[in-house]
Amino acid sequence: MEAEPSLRRGWTTGACATAAAKAAYAAILTGHFPDPVEITLPGGKTAAFALAEWAQSGTTATVAVVKDAGDDPDVTHGALIRVTITLAPPGTGIIFRAGPGVGTVTRPGLAIPPGEPAINPIPRQMITTAITALAAQHAAAGDVTVEISIPDGEALATRTLNGRLGIVGGLSILGTTGIVIPYSCSAWIHSIHRGIDVARAAGLTHVAGSTGNNSEQAVRALHSLPETALLEMGDFVGGMLKYLKSHPIPRVTIAGGVAKMTKLAQGRLDLHSKRGEVDFPGLASMAETAGCHPDIAAKIHRANTTAEAFELAHGTALGDAIAAQAWEVAAAVLEDTSIELEILLFDRKGQLQGSSGFAPAHTRNRRV
Repeated sequence: MEAEPSLRRGWTTGACATAAAKAAYAAILTGHFPDPVEITLPGGKTAAFALAEWAQSGTTATVAVVKDAGDDPDVTHGALIRVTITLAPPGTGIIFRAGPGVGTVTRPGLAIPPGEPAINPIPRQMITTAITALAAQHAAAGDVTVEISIPDGEALATRTLNGRLGIVGGLSILGTTGIVIPYSCSAWIHSIHRGIDVARAAGLTHVAGSTGNNSEQAVRALHSLPETALLEMGDFVGGMLKYLKSHPIPRVTIAGGVAKMTKLAQGRLDLHSKRGEVDFPGLASMAETAGCHPDIAAKIHRANTTAEAFELAHGTALGDAIAAQAWEVAAAVLEDTSIELEILLFDRKGQLQGSSGFAPAHTRNRRV
C-alpha cells in the first residue's frame, strides 16, 4: 500500500546505522565528522542525516543518529541509533557486533544465522558499501569492527515480535530500501514472514495465524501449539497466506474473532477497518441460510456489531457457515497446494464459535 500524499516518509534503522557508521569511519580517516552525512540508498537515491552525537578517541569513533520514521507508527521512532567504529587488524574485514539494545539471533530460519547480531543483510551491505568506498577514497584497508547499539532498545523490543522470532536482548537493524513508507505496515508483514521461516527451520508441521491475543491464546490451547508455531497475523491474512503458498507448512490454522473472520468470509484479505466493515445484509442472508428465523435475520441486518449478530444467531450454525466460506476465500490464495487449512472463530471470551475443519487447499470448490 502506498503512502498517502500528506504523510511524511522516514528512514529505516538500517539507513540510520549506515549514516552513523559512515560519519564515524570518516572521522577516523580524516579527523572530521561530516554533518550532515550523506549516504546512498539501495535504490540509488541519496539521503542526508544530521548527527546527534559524535566522539573520537584514537582509532575509535562513535556517532549517533536519531531515527525519524516519518509519519509511520514505528516503535523505534525517535530512538538513538549509535554506531561505534574501531579499526581492526589487517585482513579482518568488517565485523558486526551487537551493542546494548541490539538483539542477537538465537533460532535458525532467519536471514542471519544464530549467534549473529540481529543486523539484517541489506543494512550490513549498506554499511559495507559505505565503509569500502571511504577506504578506497583514502587508500585505507577498510578493516573495522562495527558495533551498533540503541539506548532502551531492549525495552522497545518487548513491543515487537523479536522475542517470538528468537531475537533476544534488543531490537533488529532492519530495512530493504532505507525508506519507511508511512502505514505500509511492511515491518509487521516482514515479521510474519520471518515467523514462518523460523517455524519451517524448526521442522514444525502446524502453524496458526491469529488476528489478536484472544484468538491466539485460544488456538494455542486448542491445538497445544508451541510459541514458535504462533504467527501474529493481525489484519494481514493475505500477506501470510501468499508467503505460505511459496514457503509451505503442512497444516495452517487461521484463528480470529467473529468480525474479522466474517470479513474474510466476505472476501477481504486485509481485515483492517479502513478496508471496509462487515456487510450486515450479507451476514443476515448467511444467518438465514444457517437456520436463523427470518425475523432474527432481519434483526441481524440492522445489527450494530458482529458480536450482536452472533448473539442473535445463538443456537444456529452461523459460525460454521462463516468458517466454511472463509476457508474458501483463504484456500483460493493457496491455490492448488496440498496445505491443510483450517478456520476457527472465537468470541471475546475465547469460546469457539465456528470451525471449518482441516482440508487441503486444492480441494477448494469440491468440498461437500
